[in-house]
Amino acid sequence: MIIDTHSHLSFKAYDNDRNEVIKSLKQEGFVCIDVGTKYETSKRAVELAEKYEGIYAAIGMHPIHIEKDGEEFDKNKYLELAKSKKVVAVGEIGLDYYYKPKTKTRLEKFKEKQKQVFLQQLDLARELDLPIIVHCRMAHKDTIEILKMQNVKGSIHCFTGSWEEAQKYLEFGFYLGINGIIDKLDLTEVIKNCPLDKILVETDCPYLTPLTEGKNKRNEPIFIKHVIQKISDIKGISFQEVAGATTQNAKILFKILNQPEINI
Repeated sequence: MIIDTHSHLSFKAYDNDRNEVIKSLKQEGFVCIDVGTKYETSKRAVELAEKYEGIYAAIGMHPIHIEKDGEEFDKNKYLELAKSKKVVAVGEIGLDYYYKPKTKTRLEKFKEKQKQVFLQQLDLARELDLPIIVHCRMAHKDTIEILKMQNVKGSIHCFTGSWEEAQKYLEFGFYLGINGIIDKLDLTEVIKNCPLDKILVETDCPYLTPLTEGKNKRNEPIFIKHVIQKISDIKGISFQEVAGATTQNAKILFKILNQPEINI
């Protein structure tokens, strides 16, 4: 079994062939966590997970939607979604300072609003006793400052920081999510030094397609094999060892413990 801990199969990119993609994943022995980015996509993720065996859901509001859509975080709506037994995490939530206002006043308001919504969703995760999936883009300092004060566990999705920043997250008990970004960013030091029992593999599909699959091609959960192979090359261990360890890590963090073992 291989677990893709961060996919977006409920997104429109799969509207034409979603059933076929998921059928092929089942044949390969893959399990996916489908991650919401606002209420609408979180709802779709839950519906997808309820429909298919081997698909689980994460619910939450991505920081970009706070500004982009002006959507307010409604805790009660997410609590309702979380009644599904297929919901295994709150995410993807966090901070994103990439597209930021140019004036100092607007920048401070922009960051403060994201922090407020992040904290609200951390409260939601604690109330539900669920791990979190953290989105952090150009915001590691503030993300670390917030998480060090919180009693939560989870994963840092699409980790892009330094080894020094990685160590902070590991100290808090977090896992590092590694995906196709390794083809664009040198994470050798991080992967080499991070304990294998603290690494998760993910695709972020339909985004971040590994370069081996083609630059403009839609990413697929099946392409996670490239990520596993790259980690195994850097660590000097077998593909099977990385696949087995990361699968076990995901089972433990997201409490996906009832899936049958499938040879890979």
